[in-house]
This record gives sequence, C-alpha cells and structure tokens, in this order.
Amino acid sequence: MAIRNLRYEGDEILSKKSREIEVIDDKLQILIDDMIETMHKYNGVGLAAVQVGVLKRLVVIDIYDNKGPIVLINPVIIKTKGEHEVEEGCLSFPNKFAKVIRPEEVTAEYTDRQGKRVKVKAKDLLAQAICHELDHLDGEVFMNKILPGTLEYAEPEK
Repeated sequence: MAIRNLRYEGDEILSKKSREIEVIDDKLQILIDDMIETMHKYNGVGLAAVQVGVLKRLVVIDIYDNKGPIVLINPVIIKTKGEHEVEEGCLSFPNKFAKVIRPEEVTAEYTDRQGKRVKVKAKDLLAQAICHELDHLDGEVFMNKILPGTLEYAEPEK
C-alpha cells in the first residue's frame, strides 16, 4: 500500500470526466487500497480516483462509523430526496470550506470491490459524501456549487 499524490485546485484533471471501469483486477485492488490509505492519512471522508490522478469511476468513502470504508466502482445516483445546506471541504482544496446544497437522502447503485452490484440508501454525511465524490467523477468540484458568501479559509496545520 502507498500514499498517492493528491491533485489540487488548478489541476486540469479535476475538471475531466472519469471513465467506466471494465475489469476489477489486481491493479484496481491496489489502487483501492492506496486510495483508502491516502484518504485516511489526510483525514478525508471520501476520495475519488481522479483526485489521485486516475480517470476511473472509483470512489472510496469512510464516514468513521466503525463499519469501515466503502468502495464504489461505477457508482450512479438513482434517486434523491429533499435538500439541505451543508458545510463541505475537499482534500483537493485544502483549508477551504463552504456551504453547498445537497440532497438529504440518496439511493445509489455501485459495484463493490468483489464485483457485486450493490444498492445503498444513504442519508446525512454518507449521502453528502456520495454526492460530493460522484461530482468528482463528472469533473465537478464543490467550489463550483458553493453558496455565495460562505467560503471560509482555515489556518493550515503546522
């Protein structure tokens, strides 16, 4: 396992659309493990493959609920319900936080790392993370969705 280099604001790869994953092979499993390790190192809730420079429809999410990280391959949101204002940050935009509007609940479908198609109904932080990460797969970043006047900068950790 290895920590991957993150791609940051201004990197044009973040605005590119990711490609469907055709095969779940050993190379993909290594990428998944590296992404989970990278996400945890930077205390992230989610990470899309594009954020480590790989244009594949792959996302890892860990909402630290003791259920461990979930791996979403070729995920799609099939239903949303409600909407609310939430605060977001992003590993590709360090120390920047802002409010965005996200669905309160989402139903998503994805392939897990064993190749099984799974459907998940998510709310709260998990729903927010799924929406945020799936935006990345379409070249969309949360900075494009922020509510005017809500952007805040945090002091970088020393």
